[in-house]
Amino acid sequence: MHKSAMETNTKPSEENELPIKQKTNRCQGIKVFLAALAFAYFSKTFAGATMKSSLTQLERRFGIASSTTGFIDGAFEMGNLLVIAFVSYFGAKFHRPKIIAFGCFIMSLGSFLTALPHFFMGYYQYDTISFTSENNTSFFPCSFNPQDTPMVKGMPRPDCDHKMVTSYAWIFVLLGNMLRGIGETPINPLGISYLDEFSREEDVPLYISFLHTSAMIGPLSGFLLGSLFARLYVDIGFVDTDTITITPTDSRWVGAWWMNFLVAGVIALISGIPFLFLPKSLDKKEEACIQKNLDPTESNIENSHGQKPDIQGGMAYSGQLKEFFKSLKRLLGNKMYIILLCSSLLNVSSLIGYITYQAKYMEQQYGLSVSRSNFITAVAILPVVIIGIFAGGFIMKKFKLGILAAAKLAYAVSFIGFALSFVYFMLGCENHLVAGLSATYDGDTTAQNQLSLFSACNSNCTCATSQWDPVCGDNGLTYVSACFAGCKNMTRWKKETVFHNCSCIAKADTKWRNSSAVLGECRRSDECSKNFIFYTITKAVSAFLYSLGGVPLFMLLIRSVPQDLKAVAVGVLMLVIRSLAGIPAPVYFGAMIDKTCLKWGTNPCGQKGSCRIYDAVQYRYSFYGLTIALRAPERKKKGKERKKERKRKREERRKEGRKKGKKEGRKEDP
Repeated sequence: MHKSAMETNTKPSEENELPIKQKTNRCQGIKVFLAALAFAYFSKTFAGATMKSSLTQLERRFGIASSTTGFIDGAFEMGNLLVIAFVSYFGAKFHRPKIIAFGCFIMSLGSFLTALPHFFMGYYQYDTISFTSENNTSFFPCSFNPQDTPMVKGMPRPDCDHKMVTSYAWIFVLLGNMLRGIGETPINPLGISYLDEFSREEDVPLYISFLHTSAMIGPLSGFLLGSLFARLYVDIGFVDTDTITITPTDSRWVGAWWMNFLVAGVIALISGIPFLFLPKSLDKKEEACIQKNLDPTESNIENSHGQKPDIQGGMAYSGQLKEFFKSLKRLLGNKMYIILLCSSLLNVSSLIGYITYQAKYMEQQYGLSVSRSNFITAVAILPVVIIGIFAGGFIMKKFKLGILAAAKLAYAVSFIGFALSFVYFMLGCENHLVAGLSATYDGDTTAQNQLSLFSACNSNCTCATSQWDPVCGDNGLTYVSACFAGCKNMTRWKKETVFHNCSCIAKADTKWRNSSAVLGECRRSDECSKNFIFYTITKAVSAFLYSLGGVPLFMLLIRSVPQDLKAVAVGVLMLVIRSLAGIPAPVYFGAMIDKTCLKWGTNPCGQKGSCRIYDAVQYRYSFYGLTIALRAPERKKKGKERKKERKRKREERRKEGRKKGKKEGRKEDP
C-alpha cells in the first residue's frame, strides 16, 4: 500500500515536469527557423551588394562596355522571373525548409561560377610602356615600336589564340548572376509563409522587421568588403605586385573582385545548411508552445495555424484560374492602383539605374578609386537609407496616418528629394584636361573642333593611338602616353618613372621651366575635392528623404485596393518592377554612360576594351538628366493622387453630413 501510494504521488509530478521540458525544446523550432532565415536574408543581400560593388572592375577585367555590365546585372532578375511563379505556387506544397536550403546552395553555386573566369583567363594585362628593370635610361618613348611593348615581370605575353575564350568569359558571370537570382527566389515567399503559418499572429510583424534588419546589414557588409578587396591587385599572390606600375586610382586598375564572390558563395552555402535539419511543419504539441495560452485543453482545438482548412483545396484548377483573371481584371480597373503602379515603376527604374552606377559616377566625376567609392556608399549612403525606412514606418505607426496623410508625407519628402537632385548639376567637376581628348595641346578647352591626338610637337613620334598609359606633365596637362607627350627618354628607379625632354610639354609651358612628366593622370583640383564633400552630404540627405517616403508610398498602394486583392496587387507590383525596371534599367543607363566615353581601351590582342576616360560634364548631365526625367512624371502623378484622394474625402464627408441631416430630421418629425 505504501509503495503504491508513493507511485501514485510521483507519477503526476513526472507527467507535469516532462511535457514542460519537451515543450521548451519544441519551442526552439520556430526560433531556429527565424535565425536561419535571417542569415539567409543577409546572405542574399550581401551577394547583391557584392555584384554592385564589382561592376566597374568587371568592365575593366573583361574589357566590356557599361551596357554589357548592365545586362549582366539584370540577369539576376531574369533568373528570378523564370521560377518565381512556379516556386510561389508549388513550393508551399512541399518541404519548404529544404527548398529554401536548395535555393541557398544554388545561390552559392552562382557566386562560385561568377568567380570562375579568374582562374582560367590568365593574368590581367594592361597596356604600359614601363620596363621591368629598376633603373633604366635606354628606352625612348617617342620612337618605341608598339609591337615591342615591354610587359610587367611575372606577366607572360597573352596567347591570342585563346582570345575567343577570354573575350566571352563574362558570360560565366552572367550565368552565375542568373543562377543567384534563381536560388534566391524561394527565400522570401516560402520563408514568410512558414513563419506566418507556425507563429503567433501578433509575433509575425516583429519577425518580419527582424528579417528586414538582417537584410539591411548585407549591403553594408558587401560594400565594405568590396572596398577592402578593391585595394588588392586582381592577381595578388600570382604576380610580383612591386612591379605593378598602376595605382588603385588608375582607370586600368582591377582589384581582387573574385574574392568578393568566393566569400559570398561560402556565406550562401553555410546559410542553407540549417534548413536541412528543420521539419516540414510544426506538429500540434509544437504549436501549443507558441500559443498565447499554454493550457493543455487548448492544444486540442482544431483552429490552430497548422490545422487551418484549405478553403480553395477542393476548388477545381479551372475555377481557380477563372477567379484569378476576375481578380486581375478588377485590379487593373482600379485607376488609383494603376497610377501608383506606374509611379512606382518610374521611381524604381530611376533608383535601380542610379544604384547600379553610383560608384562608377563617383570614380569618373571626382577621381576616386573603386575602393573609396564603395566605402563612401557603405558608410555615408546606406546607413541613412536604413534610418529613413525605419523612420517612415515609425511615423506612420506613431501618428496612425491614414491614406491621405500617407500620400501627403510621401509626396512632400519625395518632392524635396527630387528638388535636391538639381543641385547635383552644380556639384560636379570640369573635364579632366587630357591633351587631344578634352583639351588642345596648348591647354585650350574651348576649341573642341580642333581636338586630335596628333600635333606638331609629336609628329616625329611613332605612337599607338590604341594605347592608354597616361602621364602627367609639369604643366598640369595629362597626355595619353609619354609618346604623345613627345618625351625623348626616361629614368626609372624602383616604381618611380620620370620622362624627360618632352616636346609637347615644353610647347605648352610658356615659361620653358621644365619638360618632364611622371606616370599617371594629373590630380583633380581642390575645387573638385570640395564639391565631392558637398555632393556626399546632399546625396545622404536626398537618400534619407526618398527612403522616408518609401513605406508610406507602399502602404498607400496597398490600401488603394480591396482586402481580397492585396496579395494579387503586391504580386503584380513585383512582377512589373522586376521585368520592366530591374532588367532594362541597368542596360539603358549603361548605354547612356557609354555615349560619354572619350577614350576606349584596347585588350592585349587588339580588341575593344572598357572605357578609360569619360567626358565628365556630359556624363553628369546625362546621368542625372535621365534620373530626373524618370522621376519627373512621378511628381505629377502623385499630385493627381492627392487631388483624387481629397475629392474622395470630401464626397465621404458630404454623404456623412447628409445621413446625419436625415437622422436629425427624423428625430424632429414627431
